[in-house]
Amino acid sequence: MSVTPERKAQIIKDFAAKEGDTGSPEVQVAILTERIVNLTEHFKTHAKDNHSRRGLLKMVSLRRSLLDYVKKGNQKRYEDLIARLGIRR
Repeated sequence: MSVTPERKAQIIKDFAAKEGDTGSPEVQVAILTERIVNLTEHFKTHAKDNHSRRGLLKMVSLRRSLLDYVKKGNQKRYEDLIARLGIRR
């Protein structure tokens, strides 16, 4: 369910604006997207896991807020990000 440290380091490397960048909205959205995808797979076998579902909804809401923040600041950056992640809106 969680993201392995190796996978998280790879995501940070792929989406970081500069060396050591772990807090930019792009990196945060990418990590959240990975966690959301993992939880979605979890629910295919554990359909009645409502406690994790609540966490999933919180993550989706946080990702949406971060994406709105990026969109408000720079439309092109937002479009590039959702294209790279393969999420739609």
